[in-house]
Amino acid sequence: MKNQEVKKNPEFLAYVLELNGDTELNEALQLSLDQIDELDIAQLNRIGLKTYEKGKWTLHRILQHLIDWERIWCFRAIIFARGEGTIPVAHDQEIMGKNSNADELSIEQLVNELRAVRQSTIMMFQSFNKEILETNCVFFEYEMPLYTIGLTITAHQIHHFNVIKERYLPLDT
Repeated sequence: MKNQEVKKNPEFLAYVLELNGDTELNEALQLSLDQIDELDIAQLNRIGLKTYEKGKWTLHRILQHLIDWERIWCFRAIIFARGEGTIPVAHDQEIMGKNSNADELSIEQLVNELRAVRQSTIMMFQSFNKEILETNCVFFEYEMPLYTIGLTITAHQIHHFNVIKERYLPLDT
């Protein structure tokens, strides 16, 4: 699926497409898995629970956030792929982050879980045929074809990995 096939283009979806560039879904998902595998676990461990600013999430919470939201987006994809008819509701990332126990988990555990979730996501999207991938998904505040849910997952990771690179890696001193 090419990115220009989007039926409606809300602001957040424009950002999703910008982060993914011209990359098609299957390639974007594989590239995102490669980026997970390229994480420098030793460096992330050295940073530990430090944050670049008071009140910001730790690396642990960012990784847990990526895991949680990928699962939410996959649930949404299944709802639409199977024609269940429910319109998924919004979720509050701040409440979810506050109530996670991510800071008690190791970076290795979180990265391994993110990898496993991504592998599952790849398999799910590969199982969808063209008709399913082009299914129109109507959410509480936007509309988009189902394949862009996969691109939303990869863009979300790109966004947070950029934040890690720009704001957290400099804490490794």
